[in-house]
Formats: sequence, C-alpha cells, structure tokens
Amino acid sequence: MNNSPQWPLTLYYDGDCPLCAREIRLLRQRADRQRLQLVDISQPDFQASALGLPQQALQDRLHAHFADGQWLTGLDATLWSWRAAGLGAWAAPLAWRPLRPLFELGYHLFCRLRPHLDWLPHPEAGQRCKDRTCSSRPQP
Repeated sequence: MNNSPQWPLTLYYDGDCPLCAREIRLLRQRADRQRLQLVDISQPDFQASALGLPQQALQDRLHAHFADGQWLTGLDATLWSWRAAGLGAWAAPLAWRPLRPLFELGYHLFCRLRPHLDWLPHPEAGQRCKDRTCSSRPQP
C-alpha cells in the first residue's frame, strides 16, 4: 500500500447490515468528504458491474479504492477508511504484523456470520426503505 494515498477513498459498504451501518454512521460523522466517500451497495440503483466486480464479491468482503484506482479489501479497507475519518489510532492495531493473522481470522469469521446478523436492530430505527416500500422490524 502506498503511504501517500490519493484521496478520496471510496468505501463500498452494505447498508442493510446493522453492524456495518453503525460503523458507517461513525465514519460519516467524522470524515471529510474530500477524504472519504461512502457508497451503499444495498441500494437498488447501485451497479457493481460498473466497477468491474460481481455484487457477491462486494457482499462477501469490504472493498474500497483510492482516487488513483488502487483497491483495498477486507481489513485494509477498514484500516484506511478509519484513517480517512481521523480515527486511525483506533484502527492502528490492524496494521500490527504480529497480530494481523489473528485479525484476519476474526474478519473471516465475521464475514461468514454477517449475513445471519439481520435480526439485530438497525441504527436507522430498524427501518430500511427500498423500491419505494418500507418495512420495519420490531425493536427489542
């Protein structure tokens, strides 16, 4: 990874994922749009094919790219998105070589479990609107 990236970083995230949406809300509050742009891949008008990637690849692993076209995935996409939002100190352990294999394992497990977490309350009050219809999940 180039140490002097060309901003902005564009992060592709799943807005239907309750945990992901919480993280994105934090990033959105902290980040300057000149450094971090956020794209919700769950929106009906999103076209993964315009990026040259299958939608499933974006669903399976976090993706981001810098203005120069350099792509990042997984933990690297997380690390650099947090850096872009000025939260790099919180994500710094993701770059520590001795711990990286443990974090990679944790990330892999999270990716496997993530589709099964839709029962968690969504930060948008449990409501997500798509195709001009809305559904609410009861809040615990």
